Amino acid sequence: WKRSPEEVSGLMKLLSTFISGKRAQLVREGVRFRAVGRRKDLPDALQKQIAELEEATKEGSFTLLVALSYGGRAEIVDAANAALSAGEKELTEETFARYLYAPDVPDPDLVIRTSGECRTSNFLLWESAYSEYWFTPVLWPDFGKEEFERALADFASRERRMGGRIAHDAGR
Repeated sequence: WKRSPEEVSGLMKLLSTFISGKRAQLVREGVRFRAVGRRKDLPDALQKQIAELEEATKEGSFTLLVALSYGGRAEIVDAANAALSAGEKELTEETFARYLYAPDVPDPDLVIRTSGECRTSNFLLWESAYSEYWFTPVLWPDFGKEEFERALADFASRERRMGGRIAHDAGR
């Protein structure tokens, strides 16, 4: 990770506290918690907490996908290696996607980027090909309901074209 050990430790504690404090609410509200990334790089106790939360929320109808020890390029490399190990000789987009970290989770409609940075930062490179992005200067620990509602309102006002042209330009 490109962060100091102190910052990493703080983030791990923050995540552990989030999992402990929000478990009942996530279950009650029907949120399926999923974590993607190289879990083996996380502390053992946190890996266990994540697995237990995923199990407890597996029936949820709304997915909250959290990336931990994650890099989009690493995910693509890991998927390619998994496909090779499985004996795949030729890949289509659909076949390749089955080897990603969360093949059962739909591609995101909206990616919210906190901290004021206006870049993808190696995040969900494959999955976000047609996602809408929303950037906010608010840091993740401070990101709350009001900011989330702002992101959703902005997203609802957009015309999604999935790589196509704006409707009035389609005839050009």
